[in-house]
Amino acid sequence: MRLLLLLTLIGSALAAPAYEHSVADEGLLARSGCSCDSEQIAVQKKRAAAVKEAFEFAWDGYFTYAFPNDELHPVSNTYGNSRNGWGASAADALSTAIIMRNATIVDVILNHLATVDYTQTSTTCSLFETTIRYLAGMLSGYDLLKGPFANLTTNSSSNVEALVSQSVTLANTLKFAFNTTTGIPYNDLNIDPQTVADSSPTNDLATIGSLVLEWTHLSDLTGNPLYANLSQTGESYLLHPQPSWAEPFPGLVGSNVNITSGEFLDATGGWVGGADSFYEYLLKMYVYDQSRFGEYKTRWMAAADSTIQYLASHPSTKPNITYLAEFSNTSTIETSEHLACFDGGNFILGGLVLGQQNYTDFGLALVEGCRNTYASTATGIGPEVFSWDNSSVPSGDESFWEAHGFYITDSIYDLRPEYLESLYYAYRATGQQKYQEWSWEAFQAINASTRTGSGFSEINDVNTVGGGSKGDLQESFLFAEVMKYAYVIHDVDGPFQVNYQGQERFVFNTEA
Repeated sequence: MRLLLLLTLIGSALAAPAYEHSVADEGLLARSGCSCDSEQIAVQKKRAAAVKEAFEFAWDGYFTYAFPNDELHPVSNTYGNSRNGWGASAADALSTAIIMRNATIVDVILNHLATVDYTQTSTTCSLFETTIRYLAGMLSGYDLLKGPFANLTTNSSSNVEALVSQSVTLANTLKFAFNTTTGIPYNDLNIDPQTVADSSPTNDLATIGSLVLEWTHLSDLTGNPLYANLSQTGESYLLHPQPSWAEPFPGLVGSNVNITSGEFLDATGGWVGGADSFYEYLLKMYVYDQSRFGEYKTRWMAAADSTIQYLASHPSTKPNITYLAEFSNTSTIETSEHLACFDGGNFILGGLVLGQQNYTDFGLALVEGCRNTYASTATGIGPEVFSWDNSSVPSGDESFWEAHGFYITDSIYDLRPEYLESLYYAYRATGQQKYQEWSWEAFQAINASTRTGSGFSEINDVNTVGGGSKGDLQESFLFAEVMKYAYVIHDVDGPFQVNYQGQERFVFNTEA
């Protein structure tokens, strides 16, 4: 799930005083109220510096061989343009470069984003991917540079303001996607001329339900309600699902929606790809503005309570571990994904915001479950897909299943951030240093097994020492999420951090 992008809460961070870096200040530790001694502070500084080095290594490879294209191919030192050719890696890197206080990289990205022509691309454009990478990347950069990092860059103020005007241009380019009888958008688009690239009559839960945060924020920044209205109209069909059988458990809904009628076509789903960020955004819209999005909170709580009651699952060989099952109607499927490892962080955030310790505790249990998938493999990295269905253990995997409480069904690791994300929320909520240690272990494992050539790349087998063969793609979300979450857990405290002085001044989008 997810790039690390930061969007401000209305009326808060924009008025915050400029935040200047001061690592030596023991009053600005990685979590407000931490009683860390000088040795622990030194360790945090060293680890943050190591993550920053990895980010800059990945950026240097991208800048040398791929910029201003979308992504680096780090083995062949070439580039790709899978995200419209507008520089997805640059957009994804902006908020992380700001938080890492690298003004040089920030200036390069600002200069680039101000010149992108968002009305032209030769590739098919995904409304979902473009929203969570480009739109969110620009808006988060604007919020940070107008708020806590206002003194970071000497770049022309017009290039900072251009982050909003370019966001408007991009949204205006994409808004034809919502021209349907229901307002539920198509996802796959041709930009010039403006046509639907995929005439499929359906769209999925996450794709429809992961636009509302960014498009609403654009309306709030510009004063133009159009963008919020467009995204919230489609969302309304997800908040009030029909037919009733498409909601087999309260708050938990199917995965595919008919664009013309607004009706769900199935009752299959979970906190996995295709559905995940819909549930994530129900809560985060409430975090964003509690006065406007109370209904979103109600629906998230219904989904969260049903998840605890019906989807929590414990492998028979390690019953102390908690995973989340998928569902098909009212039957559960004992399979999950690395993508779903964001769920622990989402429950923890819910516990913080709603003041309900049961959500935080359940989220921490889910973090432990994803930790188990990392700690059990030869690389120290969790697999793409895993199962704990004891009736389907593959021949040859019995001993692994007995020892670890799961078996691997897809062994790749595609630079995914979700485990690091949930560790960050766990640390910010509890202050327990074990979550920093686990994050550092995961970062070291990722750095050891995926670093190659001029950057980082997918590995094909997390349960082989070294990760087996490498792909040749450095995903743009490496910058936005993996590096950001690995860094901020060790970084000094500040208003951009979760649970800053007991409040949420910013909210991370799904590719923050």
